[in-house]
Amino acid sequence: MLPSDLLMHRYSGETVVPKRLAINSANLAIAADLIDQFGEAKGGTRGELNRQLLELEGEDTDYRIKRGLAHLLSADAFSTFETVSPLDPATLRQRVFAIAAQASCSAIATTATLQHLADALTQELGREVLTQHIQDGLYADLSDNQILTSFEPPTPEALLHRYNLSQVQGIFYRASHITLNAHRNDPGEYKLLFRYLKLFGLMTYIEGDADHGFTLTIDGPTSLFKPSTRYGLKLAMMLPALLHVTKWNLTATLQQKDSYSGKTRQGRFSLDATCGLVTHYPPGKPYDSMLEAGFVDRWAKTKTDWQLEREVDLIPIPGSVMIPDFRLVHPDGRTFLLEIVGYWRPEYLQKKFYQVQQSGRDDLVLAISERLNLEKAGVNFSQTPARLVWFKDQLSPKAVLEVVDRELNVE
Repeated sequence: MLPSDLLMHRYSGETVVPKRLAINSANLAIAADLIDQFGEAKGGTRGELNRQLLELEGEDTDYRIKRGLAHLLSADAFSTFETVSPLDPATLRQRVFAIAAQASCSAIATTATLQHLADALTQELGREVLTQHIQDGLYADLSDNQILTSFEPPTPEALLHRYNLSQVQGIFYRASHITLNAHRNDPGEYKLLFRYLKLFGLMTYIEGDADHGFTLTIDGPTSLFKPSTRYGLKLAMMLPALLHVTKWNLTATLQQKDSYSGKTRQGRFSLDATCGLVTHYPPGKPYDSMLEAGFVDRWAKTKTDWQLEREVDLIPIPGSVMIPDFRLVHPDGRTFLLEIVGYWRPEYLQKKFYQVQQSGRDDLVLAISERLNLEKAGVNFSQTPARLVWFKDQLSPKAVLEVVDRELNVE
């Protein structure tokens, strides 16, 4: 994403309009030049690259655009900068200064100091260390001295899409309130969105159901008692996940500082599924854990009429939504939902217990790890209407089938 000083937006009344670059030949040429510059800089220092980028900016009025594109290219997604030194630079400095303190201050003494340490390091490390290596490594930990060791170039079009997305993401740095409506989408799209909301730890109130859609109310960083830049970044990181959803719209209330008056100004921002932004987030992993993946593999080898389906039901509960891991479907039309509880953190267990209690479902099977300290977490899953299956290291399909088949026989 882009830092605040590279964000560009304007006001249309109270509406904030972020800068977006057209995918045209002129902008593609700018992106291509910058990508080539990074490719040619591989093996050199960050400082050298920055000087070359400044020359490329020249005196053009669009220097902030070029600087923003370069900032994205220098991020971990594309570039790897590393400290290259025969020893940790701090340790190397300590050893050089310790030797130098015992000698006089002169060019000859400096050369002798470097050679003395080079010889010592050659013996210690079992490889040749030259005095030039020591000189280069002394301050290799400074940002400008780090080496661009690898560069994975995006296409010029992909870079422009990332820039446009980053400009819109920057809007959310100062959001106080967001209302998101996602309606009549594929259940998998909802689940992916809810997973990312959970991953980024966003304070979200959820209403609705999968048939009619969900309304999500998200608190922004400026609604907190103390505005948090870190929270604003997490909120911005949610946007690429939202782009995996087919039908949605959102409105955001913003608290922006006017660059001229210095006063806080309230703004508004709206966005929907037709925005044309492109996500770089993957569509999601098939399974949340090795525990789930292993269960699926064992199920495939089990002889049973029950079919195992991955996360197809969304269960609305007050202020949130529960997404069971699997659904079991019998040929006669009966179904059960299966939730695997293998995560140990007390807050997670408490939330899961609350969700199960609030779900109101009588077709839920809970598979719970015996290694969890439920008592310490203040949770008693036996006080739920769900069927319980206990397991140690692996969840056995046979244990789950015994529970659901028993229910069918009772009925």
